[in-house]
Amino acid sequence: MEVDVKVWALLLMDFKATLGQLKQVKPANFKGVGTPILVLAALAMIVLPMPAFLLDILFSFNIALALVVLLVAIYSDRPLDFAAFPTVLLVATLLRLALNVASTRIVLLEGHNGGDAAGKVIEAFGSVVIGGNYAVGLVVFLILIIINFAVVTKGAGRISEVSARFTLDAMPGKQMAIDADLNAGVLNQDQARLRRAEVTKEADFYGAMDGASKFVKGDAIAGIMILVINILGGFVIGMVQHGLSFSSAVEIYTLLTIGDGLVAQIPGLLLSIAAALMVTRQNESGDMGQMVMSQMFDSPKSLSIAAAVLLIMGIVPGMPHFAFLSFGLITAAGAYYIKRKKEIGRQRALEAAANSPVTTEDAKPKELSWDDVQHVDTIGLEVGYRLIPLVDKGQGGELLGRIKGVRKKLSQELGFLVPAVHIRDNLDLSPNSYRISLMGVASGEAEIRHDCELAINPGQVYGKLDGIETTDPAFGLEAVWIAPEMREHAQTLGYTVVDASTVVATHLSQLLTNNASKLLGYEEVQQLMDMLEKHSPKLVAGFIPDVMSLGTVVKVMQNLLNEGVSIRDLKTIVQTLLEYGPKSNDTEVLTAAVRIALKRMIVQEISGPELEIPVITLAPELEQMLHQSMQATGGEGPNIEPSLAERMQKSLLEASQRQEMVGQPAILLTSGMLRSTLSRFVKHTIPSLRVISYQEVPDEKQIRIVSAVGQSQ
Repeated sequence: MEVDVKVWALLLMDFKATLGQLKQVKPANFKGVGTPILVLAALAMIVLPMPAFLLDILFSFNIALALVVLLVAIYSDRPLDFAAFPTVLLVATLLRLALNVASTRIVLLEGHNGGDAAGKVIEAFGSVVIGGNYAVGLVVFLILIIINFAVVTKGAGRISEVSARFTLDAMPGKQMAIDADLNAGVLNQDQARLRRAEVTKEADFYGAMDGASKFVKGDAIAGIMILVINILGGFVIGMVQHGLSFSSAVEIYTLLTIGDGLVAQIPGLLLSIAAALMVTRQNESGDMGQMVMSQMFDSPKSLSIAAAVLLIMGIVPGMPHFAFLSFGLITAAGAYYIKRKKEIGRQRALEAAANSPVTTEDAKPKELSWDDVQHVDTIGLEVGYRLIPLVDKGQGGELLGRIKGVRKKLSQELGFLVPAVHIRDNLDLSPNSYRISLMGVASGEAEIRHDCELAINPGQVYGKLDGIETTDPAFGLEAVWIAPEMREHAQTLGYTVVDASTVVATHLSQLLTNNASKLLGYEEVQQLMDMLEKHSPKLVAGFIPDVMSLGTVVKVMQNLLNEGVSIRDLKTIVQTLLEYGPKSNDTEVLTAAVRIALKRMIVQEISGPELEIPVITLAPELEQMLHQSMQATGGEGPNIEPSLAERMQKSLLEASQRQEMVGQPAILLTSGMLRSTLSRFVKHTIPSLRVISYQEVPDEKQIRIVSAVGQSQ
């Protein structure tokens, strides 16, 4: 014992000297050294003998650590808020096993000297907790092992395994859902990046929990083996080396071993419970206690039935009347309290509604004025009465926020402020329908289910879903309306799953993108000119109306938007119009000139930063024939036979689809004379096909012809 004290005294002296050398180091440099020190201390406990007082301190620290971990697991809002739990579980398990080795050494070496030879903590658990009866202690220890190993650890391990598998399987679907929200304008790039990082973090956490549960299981098995080894080893050492009688050896070493096992197993059980709590919680933000209370005791019906059962059992002859009747009355009182609380809440809500000021119309009708003339909304959204929860924030509706995100995203992409969306209910629509109108004209209508989610088939899925088959209103893809709880299952099959608000927002975004030119008017262009004047006053001064009229500028910008070209680079557009305005007032000519000036931006938006552009061209003889037809009509457009137009449209559609299949953009390259006409020709039939002229190819880009339409085979 004196040798052990001397060894640890020398170690403490060395540690004190090391601390003296580290005083000059900044405190920030000590961050993150706690876990390595704990691991090294655990290894030291395995190798070096320990005095009893130090063993008491470390056992107390082990119990405190387990309690802290359990409480952190309970009060974490989400499992991911305690993402370090698998690492903490591993370190705590290693610490406990190291303590088992150290305590086994001191029990076998010093156990013959009495119950406190291995420390006060082990003595307390061996005598006070189990009353000094080693038979009772053995039974209690085995019960703790069974609870920990067969119930808590086994169930938590199974949940961890299933959660890890389903989380990993659902990752592709969750990533696609984030991409869908990003495209719909619900998320920006930074938010999408955080969502993707959270999905990855969730998969890593549940994968680590699957492995960490094996540590807990192994720790429970190790506890049983250490118990048997300590008892058998104590018999041999006590009887052979120290000359103890059989009964004395059994009493001393069994009590010490059981006390040692209880000291280790109680923290182990606490950590097992913490692990089970972490893996059984849903990944939703909220205090666990509040969530359990609100969900279990929200309705008084369950408490009322439980109270009735308890009261009936309490009056049955032979039953413990006091226990059952008292708990029955307490449960009935709780049910009455919850019911009364709900009634008071409803009564206060009715009183507040009755006391709210109500405006009454004058008996005498007012004279009509210009304010009574209703103008059409630039963008309107009408919903059926069952879809009102989507736009009501009080009922958790998210559609207003999604629409705001769509407007922000499109405004940044198109280059002007997209007008506000006027939302109202329409009883003439079917309950689950909505209608999107532009300038008072219905442009899109669909029927959705606000209490379901839409699983969209992106082109390749690995199974079918039970639900209501439909089509995606934005892109016409095959889809299925499913229950919200089937979301993760659908994502594992390859479906892209979005909620009803995202469906409406995506449909609105698609319609606004396709009709952007209708949203830009005189007021919006004047606002753009005023903004440009603040930064480039010399450029704007004298431009309108000296060089050209505001109407001409509006028409040119509408032409650009109609052809899918953003007007963000307003400075280049005005510079080009200043240059060509004195030469021509033809908006088609001016549009072509602006497109050539914006050619780098146009090509980059279509094909990205690649140096090589894959293009579809017209056969020389077909292009020559179209040129001659244009000249014959005086530039009003080629006079094409219906059969030839149909064959051209079919060939262009097939070439465009081939490009989409290989993941490349569909670009039709033609002459400047034909570009505008062909762009209008394919706009509605082949919206994915972009038409550019030879003059719009940047000098640093190379073209690669992938298909020639009209070429003889």
